[in-house]
Amino acid sequence: MASVRRIQVSVGIMVLVGVGLLLGFVIFLTRNRLSGSDTVFETYIRESVQGLDVGSPVRYRGVSVGRVTTIALASAEYRRSEGEPFAASFQLVVVRFAVNLGRVGDVPTRDDAVRLGLRAKLSSQGITGVSYIELDFLDSARGETLRDLPWQPRYPWIPAVPSTVAQVQSAAEMVMRQLQDIDFATLFGTITSLATELRDQVKAAELARAVNEATALLADFRRTLDTADIPGVLGEIRNTSQSVRDTVNSPDVRNALASLAAATQDLRRTAARLPGTITQLDAGVRGVRSTTGDLQGDLAPVLRDLRATTANLRETTEALRRSPSQAILGAPPPTGAGR
Repeated sequence: MASVRRIQVSVGIMVLVGVGLLLGFVIFLTRNRLSGSDTVFETYIRESVQGLDVGSPVRYRGVSVGRVTTIALASAEYRRSEGEPFAASFQLVVVRFAVNLGRVGDVPTRDDAVRLGLRAKLSSQGITGVSYIELDFLDSARGETLRDLPWQPRYPWIPAVPSTVAQVQSAAEMVMRQLQDIDFATLFGTITSLATELRDQVKAAELARAVNEATALLADFRRTLDTADIPGVLGEIRNTSQSVRDTVNSPDVRNALASLAAATQDLRRTAARLPGTITQLDAGVRGVRSTTGDLQGDLAPVLRDLRATTANLRETTEALRRSPSQAILGAPPPTGAGR
């Protein structure tokens, strides 16, 4: 009996230890999910999520801030309405993840963060191929207009961008499509034809004649250089330069430059006095105009008197011509004198 009881106690202790280890393991795996500050978000990835599993880390610029909680297809999570077409949105992969906001710190609201460029991206860790969700603010996504989804997300939605591998793969596919559009047979045929035409032109007589003429021209140039007195020409150029330098530095040139500078200075002073002279001349003209006006006003009465005097003198002369004795006797001529 004692041995049976001992075995039962041992089995009970082992069961308790196993249950304790299991609970500890579960608590270890879910310690981040049991935090009261965890907030669940979801994103939609268009590419394959191979290597991403439930429990994979969620990092913000390399710092672990949460864990992936759900990975499912959009067509299974959000059922299409009857008659609704199978749009590209239902081909996405829904990834939900819990983020410990206590590790993130003071952050804006989800709407403000998305408007500032917060995006989720599938990334790989080193060469092991282990995938995780990377959160970061992208300048290229700042202010980007988000497309409407055909369903109402169950959790706050953070848009996703293609991973680096997907971007490289898309670029490679685009390059391959462009290469497929190139007609290499026609291209090689054109290059072959061009080479043939070039070979024919090289063999043509005109090109050979041009080459011969160029060779003769080079030979003439070489003979000219051989016969030319290069040292003498250089000496003459050197002497001419020295003569020009001596002429420039001669006293006559210096005196002429000094005189020119003095004349320029006098001309500048004269030009500076010119406005005052013009002002004085204008004032003198205005004075002469005023004097002429006053003189005309004074001469008008004199001219009138002179005109009256002239008229009186003319009358007196006429009277003397008719009766000269009147000037002496003063009496009028007799009545019958004319008879």
